[in-house]
Formats: sequence, structure tokens, C-alpha cells
Amino acid sequence: MIKTGALAVDMDREYANSAFIAGSEALPALWTQKAAAFRAGIGKRGRLGIAYGPHDRQKLDLFLPETTPRGLLVFIHGGYWMETGRELWSHLAAGALGRGWACAMPSYTLAPQARVHQISAEIANAVTVAAAEVAGPLVITGHSAGGHLAARMGCADHHNPCITRVVPISPLADLEPLLHTQMNQTLWLDAEEALAESPAFQPLACDAHIWVGGDERPAFLWQARTLSENWDCRWTVDPGLHHFNVIDGLEHPGSALMNACFNGI
Repeated sequence: MIKTGALAVDMDREYANSAFIAGSEALPALWTQKAAAFRAGIGKRGRLGIAYGPHDRQKLDLFLPETTPRGLLVFIHGGYWMETGRELWSHLAAGALGRGWACAMPSYTLAPQARVHQISAEIANAVTVAAAEVAGPLVITGHSAGGHLAARMGCADHHNPCITRVVPISPLADLEPLLHTQMNQTLWLDAEEALAESPAFQPLACDAHIWVGGDERPAFLWQARTLSENWDCRWTVDPGLHHFNVIDGLEHPGSALMNACFNGI
């Protein structure tokens, strides 16, 4: 809880998503089904469980188009750095493959087994390993906490010179508000790490386009706008979309979100 003048702001409520999205309890089962069907259908063009480090969750899946890839899209999953894994999101590779791009999806060690700065370093390693598998330009995207990690890959301290663009979707860009949430009992963020791991306060080293749903929680709209303003880069508010369906455009080659990832590259 933060007091702002005479008002008390409940940060747990500000950063809650499921409670404000009708039917959200059914979505994990739907995602699981769609992801499994996608992996079954892609056959040998899916290379699953490529290790990028020695630990159990330091693995990535690589999905290849039917022709020589034009480049590589890396998608980083969300879950407040505490939940989910790459296996839940395989179907989101469909849009990239439909445009002739390969798509890599890493998992990473979850909090509290890893701090946020350690997760950022893991993803930087994953990007390096994935980029060695596919020639051509490299675009990094991710959703929510994965949007934070995608944004971190655009920051000067973690930037891989192969990265052409980052497209953080509904990113957590300023981590200071999370110090005042119950989830920080798992994340163990302190003020120093929150500042160092906030992309909004780090210099941008490549092209960027921020994406957020128009029906998201005000906190996520604020986060996206803050990042776009501090980075002086493009941002798009996708009308009518909430925190969980804002990523659906990744399934469709011709979507506006896919255009934001690949146009001009």
C-alpha cells in the first residue's frame, strides 16, 4: 500500500490481472491445448529443449519455417518471473513462421530460485545461443515480465549486437512499484535491484516499439507509456485488448503486432 496525498494505492490490486478479466481462469487450459497442438503439428521443424545453460529450466524451443529463415524472433514468456514456461506458449510462434521467420522460446529459472537480475542474465545467454542457430536479423519480444526481459535485451548492458529491434508487450518497465506488493516476498527485489533492472531507466541500444492493450490495467498502460517516453520510441495501444489477449496477434502473420516486429527489417 502506498499513500499518495490523502489516497492509499493498493499496489497488489494495481498489478492484478486475472481478477479484472472475465473467464481468465479457463485460459491456462486453452493455452496448454493450443501449444500442444502446435508442437504436434510442426513435427521435425520444432527442436525442443535446446540447452543454453546447465540448469533444468535453462532450455529453449526453436521452431523453423518451411523455407530458409529470414531471421529469428525470440519470445519470452511472462508470469511475474514466478510462473509458467515456454511449453505454454508454443502456438504464439505461428505468426513468425508464417512470415518466414524462425521463433525461439526460452524458459528461465523462476523466483525465488533466481533473482530478477539473474533471470535477465539467463535470457541474455539464451539469446546468444538462439542467435547462433539462425542466421539473419534478430528481434526480441516478450509479454508482461517477459516484456520486461525483452526490454532488458534492448538495454546497453545486456544488448547483443545481433539484435535489430525489441518489441516489449505490456512490459514491466519501472520495478519500483513492485516493492510494495505481496509478490515481492517471492521476488526479493530491493530498491537497488529494482532501479538497475528497470528498463525505463537504462539507455536503449537498438530500435524499439512498445505494445500494450487498450483495456489493460492502468498500471500497465502507465508502464508502457513510461518506457516509450523514457526511450523516446514508438508505442501502440491496441484497442479493446486486455492483458491476456494482447499477445494473440503473435499467432497471425498479418497482424499489426507482427508488423511492429518485422516491418522495415
